[in-house]
Amino acid sequence: MARRSGIDLADLTWDSLYKWSLKYVAVSFIPILEWLPNYRVKEWLISDIISGISTGLVATLQGLAYALLVAVPVGYGLYSAFFPILTYFFLGTSRHISVGPFPVVSLMVGSVVLSMAPDENFLLVSSNTTGLNKTLIDTESRDAQRVLIASTVTFLVGIIQLVLGALQIGFIVRYLADPLVGGFTTAAAFQVFVSQLKIVLNVSTKNYNGILSIIYTLIEIFERIGTTNIADLVAGLLTIVVCMAVKEINDRFKHKIPIPIPIEVIVVIATGISYGADLEKKYNAGIVKNIPRGFLPPVPPVVSMFSQMAAAAFSIAVVAYAIAVSVGKVYATKYDYAIDGNQEFIAFGISNVFSGAFSCFVATTALSRTAVQESTGGKTQVAGLISAGIVMIAIVALGKLLEPLQKSVLAAVVIANLKGMFMQVCDVPRLWRQNKVDAMIWVFTCVASIILGLDLGLLAGLVFGLLTVVVRVVEPQGVKILQFSSPIFYANIDGLKSSLKSTVGFDAVRVYNKRLKALRKIQKLIKKGKLKATKNGIISDSGVANEAFEPDEDPEESEDLEIPTREIEIQVDWNSELPVKVNVPKVPIHSLIFDFGAVSFLDVVAVRSIRTIVKEFERIDVRVYFASHQDSIVTKLEQCAFFDDNIRKDIFFLTVHDAVLHIKSQIIHSSAVSNLLLLPLLVSSLGRAGDSRGMSPASGQSRRLETALETSRGWSRGLETSPWR
Repeated sequence: MARRSGIDLADLTWDSLYKWSLKYVAVSFIPILEWLPNYRVKEWLISDIISGISTGLVATLQGLAYALLVAVPVGYGLYSAFFPILTYFFLGTSRHISVGPFPVVSLMVGSVVLSMAPDENFLLVSSNTTGLNKTLIDTESRDAQRVLIASTVTFLVGIIQLVLGALQIGFIVRYLADPLVGGFTTAAAFQVFVSQLKIVLNVSTKNYNGILSIIYTLIEIFERIGTTNIADLVAGLLTIVVCMAVKEINDRFKHKIPIPIPIEVIVVIATGISYGADLEKKYNAGIVKNIPRGFLPPVPPVVSMFSQMAAAAFSIAVVAYAIAVSVGKVYATKYDYAIDGNQEFIAFGISNVFSGAFSCFVATTALSRTAVQESTGGKTQVAGLISAGIVMIAIVALGKLLEPLQKSVLAAVVIANLKGMFMQVCDVPRLWRQNKVDAMIWVFTCVASIILGLDLGLLAGLVFGLLTVVVRVVEPQGVKILQFSSPIFYANIDGLKSSLKSTVGFDAVRVYNKRLKALRKIQKLIKKGKLKATKNGIISDSGVANEAFEPDEDPEESEDLEIPTREIEIQVDWNSELPVKVNVPKVPIHSLIFDFGAVSFLDVVAVRSIRTIVKEFERIDVRVYFASHQDSIVTKLEQCAFFDDNIRKDIFFLTVHDAVLHIKSQIIHSSAVSNLLLLPLLVSSLGRAGDSRGMSPASGQSRRLETALETSRGWSRGLETSPWR
């Protein structure tokens, strides 16, 4: 009995169809209903538990560190590492990504927070015993406002992602090309590095935002570098060195080490050292100080702020989604399952809406944290749920133990995790060798994001990338591309010829006949002495009235292509004004490309007609090329004797782009050869001008100069209007 999608077609009723539709919709919207019933407890549970514990430790410490990028108290980073996992567990389609904060996205949220709640908005003036006023910052009010702004941004990002997912706009990530993402994330890594550098040095600076903010921050850091706290600097540098060394070991020996070393646990050691040595009191080191214990009640977003952060929220929504889907697809390909882009939009949208109500900042995924989850044996999002349990333990019970931790250590952990993004700079030379335009997109996006800021830089890079596509798609000057979207045979060959005339804008046979007619008239005038022919063109004899302009009244003569026509050895620039009144149509192209990507077969009539078309265009100095053809097309051409000494296989190319590149190389080669030939011709013209008429030295020199100038003008006109220019 025939069955489709698990439904017995013989028993199909409206009721069963309705139930099946509901089930399909439920599984599509809540993917856990599909994979959880098939969960292999005996095979996967132990691996997921081990992976969840390892990932939970890393997520806890990275959450604390990435909170510094958002400019909120570090404890809120724990909430951001916990709440998003709960909803993604039910709604996400990736089995391996670790959901939570990511440095680039955190920095983008932080830029919004700092622009809307700078320190200057929370200044207090107090008087001391000496009668001098001292300016202080109301840190409690400032932090509360920043947390509210960060959670409101997160809520708005979630709404945007939900809308994009509902509208099935998951394809938007296609416009974020790899070079653009590479340049953007490298610039973001540089921004993150600068923002954490002042924390490692424990140097206080203003919170700059917008264009050139990173430059202003660097300038102020170096101006105040004398106030560096040595204890924080030493702790930060040691953390960076140890973290990067262990990560290098993990990379080099990943085939020998069954589980990557979770070096972020160094934070626990650093906390013990800071507590035992009492670094805050003895060396004035900057420490975390306060981590809230337990969970906070949900807080509604401030809707009135939406208008101020809408543009930035849209950029954050797209970037966060792009990062998550890109990482998810890597592991989906590795383990042979599919990622639903639109469902990922919905999953992260709901996660961010839910998390925004609990004072979190925007969630996506991090490659390093996901690598830990996968490499330690994680099979499904059960590992993610267990990692959330580890973070919950830190929130409820262990938060107070981390209060002596130096902020410089957390900043150093962030910097150490930027190594992979900084190493993307090594991709630029490879991109330059493979495709210079892609390399330009990478560099432009990176520089724009550093100078303009991440949101404007991303927009500038996206616009620049689209412009390069438009420029590359536009037909090169002097080249016409004709695409014929059907088989070519006896019944539609006339349609091909009509399309060809419409595309190029002239009739090749008529152009050839008109040129022959003009050449015959020019030859007659040369015999009468009214014109002179040189290798470089036609020169009208000075002092003789030009009687060559005759009306074009002769009927056009049809020429048989198979009958050779006597060549007239006269070089004429057909795109300039002719010395005879013959209306010769202009030929504005030098190359014609047939795009045969959609041509499935040719018959004998089509082959003969195309061969004739090639010869017609070759006679008027227009080269014909074929691109994107199927192998069967070339086989058919060979069978029908299409190729000869003049029509060879080197005019066939794999793609239209390859054909255009070949044409450009021919233009460059032709121009170089013309320039090399120009000087000897001028010298020989100077030598012949005086010797042929027996002139005196003075008059000969004058005449040679005049002839040389005339020759030079002729060659200049030829180069300017050359079809290979």
